[in-house]
Amino acid sequence: MRLSTREKVVDYLILTIFGLTALVPLVGVVLSAVTPPVENHGGFALPSRIDLGNFGAAWAEGRFGQYLLSSLLVTAGVVVLTTVLAILAGFAFARLRFFGSGVLFFVVLAGLMLPAEAFVIPLYFNLRTVGLTDTYAALILPQAAQSLGFAIFWMRNQFRAFPTEIIEAAKIDGARDLRVLWRVVVPPSLASIMTMCLLVAMWTWNEFLLPLVLVSSEDHRTAPLGLAFFKGAHLTDYSLLSAGGVIVALPIVAAYVFLQKRFISGMLNGIGTR
Repeated sequence: MRLSTREKVVDYLILTIFGLTALVPLVGVVLSAVTPPVENHGGFALPSRIDLGNFGAAWAEGRFGQYLLSSLLVTAGVVVLTTVLAILAGFAFARLRFFGSGVLFFVVLAGLMLPAEAFVIPLYFNLRTVGLTDTYAALILPQAAQSLGFAIFWMRNQFRAFPTEIIEAAKIDGARDLRVLWRVVVPPSLASIMTMCLLVAMWTWNEFLLPLVLVSSEDHRTAPLGLAFFKGAHLTDYSLLSAGGVIVALPIVAAYVFLQKRFISGMLNGIGTR
């Protein structure tokens, strides 16, 4: 499709505005993180010199090593559990015929419409009854359940778009359903699966409400929750707060940059590719 010069100018203008809206706050936080504390008054300003000591001070005072380790454990557990269950359920909903599959699929989709605020209090009492509060399981299991609605929907669409002829050829050769899934269907779907994993990892890493309600000890705090407590103790030390924010965001940003090519490929071509 060919665009006129006027349309191109409007498109680039809109994209520039959205780009600046997203980038200016991030640049401001990074500049604030490297500004010496005596010069930082909370506004957007260029520092007279780069002070990387803010990161060391934030790391030492904020216990971010422990918080990042907790976030890594929870995120890895949620991604692995969600991926395995979503692949199995997505293949079942897409390729197997069983009683009530249509109704059951829409029940699973209903999970997408429930905000965490609606069930976090009953969830807390249920987990306390079985003795799981203030554990990593209390963070991994509910977060995986919360992510399954989207993940199953994502994988079902991927597997429905997979060529039927290849699946039938594998079955004629004697492969059972599980073998067809793991040996035939999953390998060509890796881009879509990795896109789903990255989205689930980002949501899990940034989750704040569930850790706030379900854990009480400092050893089980995740990075966003630890940053909130760190902010309460250093309200006016903007350089230290910004450095803490950069430390918490850096792992997930690095993961996105490392997997950017596969992420975009999965978003654009992973579903419906024949």
